[in-house]
Amino acid sequence: MSHCVFCAIIAGQAESSVVHDDAHTIAFMDIRPFTRGHLLVVPKTHAANLAELDAADGGRLFQVGQRMAAALRGSAVAAEGINFFLADGVVAGQEVFHVHLHVVPRKAGDGFGLRGRPASSSRPALDTLAGSIRERLGAHHG
Repeated sequence: MSHCVFCAIIAGQAESSVVHDDAHTIAFMDIRPFTRGHLLVVPKTHAANLAELDAADGGRLFQVGQRMAAALRGSAVAAEGINFFLADGVVAGQEVFHVHLHVVPRKAGDGFGLRGRPASSSRPALDTLAGSIRERLGAHHG
């Protein structure tokens, strides 16, 4: 594995403003925040992408994310809402190749949000896509 800044933070070899630290997960303030209070939740075991992420670590990632969201609402940040964001792959916007969950506190008028426009799709097209995904999962649902 090449140098990973998140692994360096976990090892105490790089600075961070830590909010939470347990045996499996660390959470710290994002140095390039979308909004005030934006933080990252990171599994301590290196996984470059979701395919490499252990399922238990993935579950813990979201459990800690929930705790961080509650803390952001009650802290000096006084978040009115929360967005979770996880980029998996270059085209998805992943910049650090160690899985991490962005916890982005929101307030009315903060200017942050998804910029894409949702498109309508027909039920047959959605059913076809759902079937393709089910096949990949090995699941067979009616």
